[in-house]
Amino acid sequence: MELIILSGRSGSGKSTALHQLEDEGFYAIDNLPVSLLPELVRELSQSPLKVHKQVAVCIDARNSQDGLARFKGLCEQVQQHARLRIVFLDAADDKLIKRFSETRRRHPLTTDSLPLADAIKLESRLLEPIVVEASLAIDSSDMTVHELRAAIRDRILGVDASRLAVQIKSFGFKRGLPIDADLVYDLRMLPNPHWQENLRSLTGKDQAVQEFLSGQADVQLMRRDILQYLQTWLPKIEASNRSYFTVAIGCTGGQHRSVYMAESLAEAMRSSYPDLQVRHRELQN
Repeated sequence: MELIILSGRSGSGKSTALHQLEDEGFYAIDNLPVSLLPELVRELSQSPLKVHKQVAVCIDARNSQDGLARFKGLCEQVQQHARLRIVFLDAADDKLIKRFSETRRRHPLTTDSLPLADAIKLESRLLEPIVVEASLAIDSSDMTVHELRAAIRDRILGVDASRLAVQIKSFGFKRGLPIDADLVYDLRMLPNPHWQENLRSLTGKDQAVQEFLSGQADVQLMRRDILQYLQTWLPKIEASNRSYFTVAIGCTGGQHRSVYMAESLAEAMRSSYPDLQVRHRELQN
């Protein structure tokens, strides 16, 4: 059987992700006590029902601290009976606070003496045992519900699980590092089209910006070095049984250099990774 464990901080989209998997035919279980995982998997793995061959379980910070601390060992027991993937959803602290404020929902860890911001930080510490075991992290900070559903469908279900699913993400350092980055490249030392008045309002997807950057020797040297690294090491990463890998390409604002580089690298790599995805965090993709 196949088991997907969904986890993440409150407000990051776990319910949306679980509903998407249920719509795709998974037997979905919300808020399962983590200590029950091995027993559940043993029982369902022996079930003759087809619906029990694909199972999605959501685990959150309301579990006991002892159960969360034993997460790795419990997963090792589970893997005796099921092919396991662990997906962790998260979002920037300010985004989570805004979501709770807009919906007027109560964070499950808040109390009279523990305000929302502190509850969000506490939740991070409680979920650390799951974070370190996750095979895929999804940053929902700037995603709509529909975009998150599409990300779940594409990144979890849209690729052969035996192959490495690669995502290249452009971003702007002024808004912080992407939560889901496995590898980060900094392009801020490269010539910046922002200082060309005719290019300032454009993006790295526009031909004029592409022509400007493709004519810069340092930009092409950086592209060559990044591409060589990825072509050398991604096959070794795949051989180590990694299922997902996100390469984050950053510049100051995430509009010109990083967008151009992400698109250029993706074009060069798609013959080896046909399911490769490109996302531009600071643009409306």
